[in-house]
Amino acid sequence: MGFTLAQAQVTVVGLGLMGGSLAAALSTTGACRRVVGVARRPSTLTMARSLRFIHWGTTELAAGVRQADIVILATPVQDILAKIKEIGPLLKPGCLLMDVGSTKLAICQAMEELPPHVQPIGGHPMCGKETSGLTMAEPDLYRDKVFVLTPLARTSAGAIALAKALVQAIGARPLLLDPARHDRAVAAISHLPYLLAASLVNAAAEFAQKDELVWKLAASGFRDTSRVAAGSIPMMMDILATNREPILTALRQAQRELDFLAQCLEKNDFEKLRGRLEEARQHRLEVFP
Repeated sequence: MGFTLAQAQVTVVGLGLMGGSLAAALSTTGACRRVVGVARRPSTLTMARSLRFIHWGTTELAAGVRQADIVILATPVQDILAKIKEIGPLLKPGCLLMDVGSTKLAICQAMEELPPHVQPIGGHPMCGKETSGLTMAEPDLYRDKVFVLTPLARTSAGAIALAKALVQAIGARPLLLDPARHDRAVAAISHLPYLLAASLVNAAAEFAQKDELVWKLAASGFRDTSRVAAGSIPMMMDILATNREPILTALRQAQRELDFLAQCLEKNDFEKLRGRLEEARQHRLEVFP
């Protein structure tokens, strides 16, 4: 690349939780020359400027990316796919185009169609909150978190190095992955937990129809286990639509696990049940000591 991160104008398209936090991290650390924000509502831009998360903002995509050295798409996955189709001719030669979408294969396939003057790389920071919007953004959201990067075959070594530098500048840890492998992994540890949490809440709601005491007794265990069910439905629908097969595989595995536990109880086989629960406990402690 003919420029460094410190010399770059970075344009963040979408100033919600993820985009707003990314812009905030770049601007507060002075990691780049200029941070530009693109948002649908002028009020969002006004707030972002008052918080000093961006230096300038616009509601027009073309105006926001025209002089950008790096563009980061931080909108829902389906919107990212739509913007990839639109944005290519608007970018100057050598521009690095990144995203922070939760699924990667569909996005990287769309990036293959970008004009040759654009340097594309997929991205997915492994962090977030159930709440959304710029008011929830914070400069430290990415600190010490893994930030997956999925370069294409056409992505240059210089573009990969620049993307890594940006990830490190916001305090995250870059990890290069194949997009299909990424999607299989997050189906198991991110998308499946959401569906299980939603199922748990709906199952409890059915019990509550017969006895309202269920909700009065719900405490920290239920709250923590069901937490992700409070997430954004539109965002999750995009994820489910663009990572369908890996999520189906993960759901079927979970169904087999639940069937095994049910069979143990039906047969009063508490030895097998205890063994399976011990396995789960050990796996959990290995991941989160």
